[in-house]
Amino acid sequence: MKTSWKLPNVSTISRWIVQKPSNLLWLAGGGASLALVLISCATSRTMLAPPSIPGATFVGSKECATCHEKLVRDFRTADHAKLQAKGENAKNMGCESCHGPGSKHVAAGGGKGLIINPKKSPETCFQCHLDKKAEFSLPFTHPVLSGKVSCSDCHNPHKGNAVKGRGTQLNGKNETCFECHKQQAGPFVFAHDAVKEGCTTCHSPHGSVNQKMLNQRNLTLCLKCHADIRTPSAGNIGPSGAHASIGSTPNGPTPSRWQQGTCWSAGCHEAVHGSNVNVELRF
Repeated sequence: MKTSWKLPNVSTISRWIVQKPSNLLWLAGGGASLALVLISCATSRTMLAPPSIPGATFVGSKECATCHEKLVRDFRTADHAKLQAKGENAKNMGCESCHGPGSKHVAAGGGKGLIINPKKSPETCFQCHLDKKAEFSLPFTHPVLSGKVSCSDCHNPHKGNAVKGRGTQLNGKNETCFECHKQQAGPFVFAHDAVKEGCTTCHSPHGSVNQKMLNQRNLTLCLKCHADIRTPSAGNIGPSGAHASIGSTPNGPTPSRWQQGTCWSAGCHEAVHGSNVNVELRF
């Protein structure tokens, strides 16, 4: 049996609304809720109000180009430029969205104290990057909140890809890390393949609950790639056979050090970034 469905006519809808005014409120509330959900899904990042400077007003990015011509020109290639709003009503969403209103800075012909420099404080970056602010509150982080490292040490806010060493840039993706962590750069005769994949394979650059900003603790991190040492047949991997049990007790075999949760901190694979003398990264 085929059932046909028809839309209610206009008189039926009008009677439904008149007889029960609460239905109209319910309908309006449901529509508003749906719109809110759609807006939330379409927005990938929360953007708060631009920084403020007492007594200053917004002048627009064209005024900034009077002195900072190269920065304004290169900004067209920057990842941040994709967030720049267009139109007269949104002119403050250019340079001044990070540096604050520039009227006083312009009137004085420059001056550091009359404009906001995000390099001096990460709070300007946190206006949009709220998730990173949370990560920097974790127990192990780069010292950004203390002012010893700034966001711009690792990121390009004004030109090209926001992450240094990515996209079409000549530097490799590890080069930014190696600017400070020179000892880990090598070169090594026996390099750890994980380093070739990128430092972020093992480390969370903004913050972690684990020491050394590691993605996971101890053995769990290594087993992401070295899953073969889980199997019994892999007990004698390498000339040292270190992954086998090291003895036995009345209660069963004594677990090796790797089974107790360590790979590098127990004196085994200490040269975790690379070694010049040992293929197992032991020295």
